[in-house]
Amino acid sequence: MEEGNNQSKKWEHDENSNEMNNWELPEEESVDWRGRPSNPNKHGGMRAALFVLGLQAFEIMGIAAVGNNLITYVINEMHFPLSKAANIVTNFVGTIFIFGLLGGYLSDAFLGSFWTILVFGFVELSGFILLSVQAHLPQLKPPKCNPLIDQSSCKEAKGFKATFFFMALYLVALGSGCVKPNMIAHGADQFSQSHPKQSKRLSSYFNAAYFAFSMGELIALTLLVWVQTHSGMDVGFGVSAAAMTIGLISLVSGTMFFRNKRPRRSIFTPIAQVVVAAISKRKLVAPSDPRMLHGGHHVSNDVVPSSTLPHTPRLRFLDKACIKVQETNTKESPWKLCTVSQVEQVKTLISLVPIFASTIVFNTILAQLQTFSVQQGSSMNTRLSNSFHIPPASLQAIPYIMLIFLVPLYDSLFVPFARKFTGHNSGIAPLTRIGIGLFLSTFSMVSAAFLEKKRRDSSVIDGRILSIFWITPQFLIFGISEMFTAVGLIEFFYKQSAKGMESFLMALTYCSYSFGFYFSSVLVSIVNKITSTSVNSKGWLEDNDLNKDRLDLFYWLLAVLSLLNFLSYLFWSRWNIKSSRSNNANVVGDDNI
Repeated sequence: MEEGNNQSKKWEHDENSNEMNNWELPEEESVDWRGRPSNPNKHGGMRAALFVLGLQAFEIMGIAAVGNNLITYVINEMHFPLSKAANIVTNFVGTIFIFGLLGGYLSDAFLGSFWTILVFGFVELSGFILLSVQAHLPQLKPPKCNPLIDQSSCKEAKGFKATFFFMALYLVALGSGCVKPNMIAHGADQFSQSHPKQSKRLSSYFNAAYFAFSMGELIALTLLVWVQTHSGMDVGFGVSAAAMTIGLISLVSGTMFFRNKRPRRSIFTPIAQVVVAAISKRKLVAPSDPRMLHGGHHVSNDVVPSSTLPHTPRLRFLDKACIKVQETNTKESPWKLCTVSQVEQVKTLISLVPIFASTIVFNTILAQLQTFSVQQGSSMNTRLSNSFHIPPASLQAIPYIMLIFLVPLYDSLFVPFARKFTGHNSGIAPLTRIGIGLFLSTFSMVSAAFLEKKRRDSSVIDGRILSIFWITPQFLIFGISEMFTAVGLIEFFYKQSAKGMESFLMALTYCSYSFGFYFSSVLVSIVNKITSTSVNSKGWLEDNDLNKDRLDLFYWLLAVLSLLNFLSYLFWSRWNIKSSRSNNANVVGDDNI
């Protein structure tokens, strides 16, 4: 008992209340590639995670080279108008992350993360190959034209040509969507959260994963975009296929070193049981003493068994699922009676929703940097020297040049320094990290609005074309904010108490991207409709000419939405911290939010 008390106190000191509710669940059984119990000396750890990081770097290299320069290809080769082309890109990126839910579900319920990555990695590879074929064959594209000289002569891709293009594009979306959340989860599965040293390494892994992401993005936005610009999109898409092939080789090479978690079949059944049981007992009154609930007799003990979660006062309606109706020894159906631990896991999942929702506007801003900001760069002076021009799509490489230096410094210097003051394995708690990123993203749009006003006035009034380097600040600021928010969100979701749903929770973090990009498409349409004052007057973003559009006002709108979103996040993050504290636990909260 004394040993148990010491362990309980250690957890209270080391962990914040918003992670796993300060209570461990039993360590997931892990197996090797043959299905035998894994050996800690042979399987898992950073060595195994490096093979996954290799896949992540090459996968993002391939998909980023396609996605970040896709709007140029869609406009110049497929001849879609600007607003429609921007929506094609945002819908494509959004769909990638929606498919992440499918990948997360298949992994947790049936295939496991390794096999899900392998199967859908080949689906993504096939999409890259088809895009390369489509870009190479003139028969699969509309006739060439120059939209700057005669817009009416450019025929938009339709029929079989459009069908082939979208089929290839959405094969990439399906494959990439199912691969992405499982890469993060499979890499994180190589570390045991119950081991203090590996728990610290898990935090370092999340930073390393973002470093691999940054390296992949940087190479895609420089070397691969340069290849696309100078050798053609067919060669560029082919290089993306080659990068994905190397990534899959990296994954397969680590097969013998991986520790794999067994899939749990139905991951939604326990959730449904809690909801059904709570609704069926909605007219009953939940007892004020949580010890009266089924499975709640541990809450008053000094030591809570590792197989249970402590009762928390949040979302009390769900506690009705734990009310015992029959006093006999007859076992009630799991659809009528659930344990406190089972209910607390559902509470945890529901409490993630407002945190998840707070990152949607953040990713709407990201959508602008991959669409309208690229078009901004196209209308600026891209000349670096007499013979070298910066491809506009490479603008997004600016933050990643900085991040490949900043992320290692953050992990090796800042995290150990902050850990001395916070006692948190990650240096600062994930919720704090998310909030910092959301706050900084507002200034990315403020910078973009000022720049666009200056660029437009210089072009229309003074007849001058600004240098493309004026656009740097908005990318730099957002890059820093993404380092905080994206990594913080992934770490926060992975460390929640919903065991057996790690891949699905990673998919939810990526869903934030999809909703952000979809919201961008909707917002563009709404803004155009509202700002069209008459039949002959176009909206802020309806013209293909940025000198006639009012992109600066659209950026100001996003800055205001971002600030309001940050204030909303402050409220929900505080609620998450306070409500996740158990009735009997005196824990260290994340009070610096």
